[in-house]
Order: sequence, then C-alpha cells, then structure tokens
Amino acid sequence: MREIILMSDARVAAVPVEECGEPLVDVSGVLLVDGRKNKDAGGAELHLRRGVLDRLVEAEALLPDDLCLLFVEGYRPPALQRRYFERYGEELRAAHPDWSADRIRTAASRYVSPPEIAPHTAGAAVDLTLADADGRELDLGTPMNTNPEQSDGACYTDADNISAEARANRAVLGTALGAAGLVNYPTEWWHWSYGNRYWALATGAPAALYGPKETHWRQCARD
Repeated sequence: MREIILMSDARVAAVPVEECGEPLVDVSGVLLVDGRKNKDAGGAELHLRRGVLDRLVEAEALLPDDLCLLFVEGYRPPALQRRYFERYGEELRAAHPDWSADRIRTAASRYVSPPEIAPHTAGAAVDLTLADADGRELDLGTPMNTNPEQSDGACYTDADNISAEARANRAVLGTALGAAGLVNYPTEWWHWSYGNRYWALATGAPAALYGPKETHWRQCARD
C-alpha cells in the first residue's frame, strides 16, 4: 500500500489558500444524486464549486457507456464538519482511553477531516460512487462512509481485503476521476477533491484555490 498522508498532517495545513471566489453550484440535474446525506445537511450537500462539478462531468464522460457517477455529498457546512469530527473522536477515545489527544486527532483524520482544513467545507470535495444504467449502486467493496474499524481497513482505496469485482470497479472510478484532475483521499475510496489544500499538496500546486465557505451555506439553504 502506498504512503498515506493524512488530513491531520502538518504539511496539509501549511499549504496556503489563494481563494479564487468561484461560486458553489447545485449538482441537481447534472449528476445522478443519492439523497442519503440530505437528513444531515438539508440540501447543502448538493453543492460544489463550479470547477469541481465541471471535472466530474468530464470524468463521467470517460466512464463506460453503461455506468455513471452516483453523487452523495459535496459541500458540508463547517458546523456539521466539526460535529462529525468530534463525534468520531469521542468514539475513538471511548475505545482507546489510553491514547493521547494527538493520536486521537490523527486516527480520526483517517475518516473525518479536521474542521479547519476539511475539503468538504470548501465545496472542493465529493463523496461518490458508481451506478449502472438503471441507477443501481455497484459493489466497491464497502458501503460508503464505512470507517476503518467497521470495515477492517477495506475502506482504504488500495485495500486488498475486497473482491476482484470491487477492486475493478474502484479502478474504473479512479481512472476516470484522476484523468479529470481530481485526487483521492487514500483512506476513503469514495472521497475525491480538486482545488483544496490536500489536492494542492498531492499535485504540487503552489496554493489551494478554494478555502472554507461559511456564508454560502446560508445561500444554499434558501435555494
């Protein structure tokens, strides 16, 4: 398995942000949308930076004709990101009371990004999978948003404890998204991003294009 740089790594936080001001746009009607996250975000999750959505459209065009992207979550309000991060940290702390705060933070970042650098809060990240022509979700080895403990590490993109079919489907998804310029977070096969700090570090870009957005959630909530 290749080296994994976690979101909690100081190198990620050190990447500067040169906010380009690109708006958040609604993906509805552009991509096939799964509504499983609506109960948490109330419609905010349907938004992405325009440049990210453009690249997803490009990636979908590279898929085999009988497949499409199944969009689950994009933008995440900072308060919701903080809630997710703290909740997972509490689960880890209960399971490992001897772990230090730094170790808890590092372990939590395998599955939920620290709020201050989270790609979702910038509208720069997307959680998605593959579906067939009838909209049925394909097997990619684990349910989406399954954490490392629940999946015995099978949520890691390069995990070897998944079926050959799931591995092949991950390869199809990754090839298309990578060709369109997105980068994967290696602990979550479903998480891809563009223009954020993690993307900049992975690609060698001098700065991130997108920083966290707080005010756009109020706008999205009215749409």
